[in-house]
Amino acid sequence: MIVKDLYMDCLRHEESALAHYIHHLLAEKKISLDDHMSKIDLDQADHQKVKGMIQTNELGFHRVGIYSLKMNHKDFVFIFAANQREAIQFYSKSFHHSPVNCHEYSLDFKLTRGKGDISFGR
Repeated sequence: MIVKDLYMDCLRHEESALAHYIHHLLAEKKISLDDHMSKIDLDQADHQKVKGMIQTNELGFHRVGIYSLKMNHKDFVFIFAANQREAIQFYSKSFHHSPVNCHEYSLDFKLTRGKGDISFGR
């Protein structure tokens, strides 16, 4: 796999740390997008610079999770949100009451409904 493909995968899958390291190594011309990924040597990175890049979110990552919020003993809704607090706030504003509970699920989680599966991932 070449660096470009790995970098794009990191961006798609929100692998913030590795994406920032690759971005830094590209900017420092330690690697190129056409190099094989085996050329990535994280020891060549300025770890303090990368730490700063991650803290300031230089690449603009905005994590989104899927939250299941229970409405009553049999009904629930799924809400995409940055965190649990945001999901509960949206639910409360939309339904004018607090949820019974709120749980985060992986985007790859499969829910069986009837004869089929529901998944929020690819």
